[in-house]
Amino acid sequence: MATIIGGLAILMWAVLALLTARSGAVPPFLLAALTFAIGTLVGLVALLLRGGSLGVLRQPPAVWLLGVGGLFGYHALYFAALRAAPAAEASLVAYLWPLLIVLGSAMLPGERLRWFHIAGAVLGFCGAGLVIAGRAGGLAMEGSHLTGYLLALACALTWATYSLLSRRLADVPSDAVTGFCAGTAILSLLCHLLFEETVWPATGGEWLVVLLLGLLPVGAAFYVWDYGVKKGDIQLLGAASYAAPILSTAVLVAFGEAPFTPALVGGAALVALGAGLAALPLFRRIAGAGHPS
Repeated sequence: MATIIGGLAILMWAVLALLTARSGAVPPFLLAALTFAIGTLVGLVALLLRGGSLGVLRQPPAVWLLGVGGLFGYHALYFAALRAAPAAEASLVAYLWPLLIVLGSAMLPGERLRWFHIAGAVLGFCGAGLVIAGRAGGLAMEGSHLTGYLLALACALTWATYSLLSRRLADVPSDAVTGFCAGTAILSLLCHLLFEETVWPATGGEWLVVLLLGLLPVGAAFYVWDYGVKKGDIQLLGAASYAAPILSTAVLVAFGEAPFTPALVGGAALVALGAGLAALPLFRRIAGAGHPS
């Protein structure tokens, strides 16, 4: 069940590109500040409805460093990478994080890395690359954009490290993500004031999009992802995460923001095959449960 809950984050991230495209001319750090502020409210409301206490936010400095560093660091590095390299190539490099999670899981207590985990993650990466390349009309890694690619790689390392270390901090309640979102919102606002010109959403529709971003892919998604990587099958979640760019592209196609291409079908097939390979132990457990000895 924890793996399924964590997988809900992948579904929410599937609408991130569409909602971002519909958010108007709001600059990245201001958009992050607004959406993470809403994401903070999501955590506070959920905590209060369950009768929880704000005392859950009293965590050691190392936990705060990991949480805020993971959420803010990933987004800051991703924004910087997109400014220093073409979006498609930078996105593909940044999407190394699921593969890094699968490989890095070998260092976690009680986890065992098998060939099908690696094969599943590699197939997923190939599928994501096929879709991203198809959406962009091809990929062209150029040395002149090396800084952007390195920033994107740092982005991938940041999110993989955050996810893997969160697994090691399984005793920290997922409600603590509320504080991480608040810290990220504050840092994003500071970066906006330092580096960007303020452009607010221009219409009610754009404000609604910002609200949806904060409620789902930049809000609830981080809470369920935290729960999933702490309590669920982190290797399966890592491999399945390659479904996000496939689903994201499918959503863009459905809403007329991107053309339908054969690359989408091929990429989806590779990701599905990769996730199936990574889930082999799960299928075996299900099969075993259905055949009593």
